[in-house]
Amino acid sequence: MSDYLLEASKVTKVFGGLTAVREVDLTIRAGEIRGLIGPNGAGKTTFFNCITGVYKPDGGQVRLEGSRLNGLKPHRITKAGVARTFQQIRLFAEMTSLENVQVGMDAKHRAGAISAIFNLPRHRRENEEGSVEGLRFLRFVGIERYANEPSRNLSYGDQRRLEIARALGTRPKLLLLDEPAAGMNPREKEGLMDLIRKIRDSGVTVLLIEHDMKVVMGVCERVAVLDHGEKIAEGAPEELQRDPRVIEAYLGRGAAEDAAGA
Repeated sequence: MSDYLLEASKVTKVFGGLTAVREVDLTIRAGEIRGLIGPNGAGKTTFFNCITGVYKPDGGQVRLEGSRLNGLKPHRITKAGVARTFQQIRLFAEMTSLENVQVGMDAKHRAGAISAIFNLPRHRRENEEGSVEGLRFLRFVGIERYANEPSRNLSYGDQRRLEIARALGTRPKLLLLDEPAAGMNPREKEGLMDLIRKIRDSGVTVLLIEHDMKVVMGVCERVAVLDHGEKIAEGAPEELQRDPRVIEAYLGRGAAEDAAGA
């Protein structure tokens, strides 16, 4: 067994003549909350897509608990224990909140299509268990009261929570959150930070992409920084705030020189 839950080694992704991610290394231990930051276009979401099988890396390796994920289809990676949310909310608008969570839970169901078509005992049992478990996940993220409400009727912040609940429904070991605080008001962001800590405390490791530095500083133990597809820094959030390379990536060379001379 590896000492790390996730090991990404020299991960590279090329689109035509553009290298979107170049030899990025990242290791995460079980029980951590890790951040991945960088300016727009830095390659953060592309890196997530390489982990989750949306893209096949053109170089490097991704391993979960020592087992190679490269080449696996996204649903196989989900079954292995990796779940994610997206920058743009992707819920089934006409489905209820509970039904949305049950879609996520289906990733771990063992009953196949034949069992569902003929409504065999295993399928019925998993559906019954799914309702109970789905409510538990909705309760966990704080929106159980909307279980029977179409997801389109939920507020933006609650839709974000629902997307997290659906991801948790796959029972992941590692949860990837892509811009979870985007569009949230300050109160919702405070609640989100509490939820992320709660997820970690429940035994799920978290890696999040986030632009809001208050959220990053509030929940992440360590943070990696990408710029133009390359990892330029990694460390504790308070260290990175003083790193000239990080300041330059976000604010420009002049700001980095000012920080270095401060």
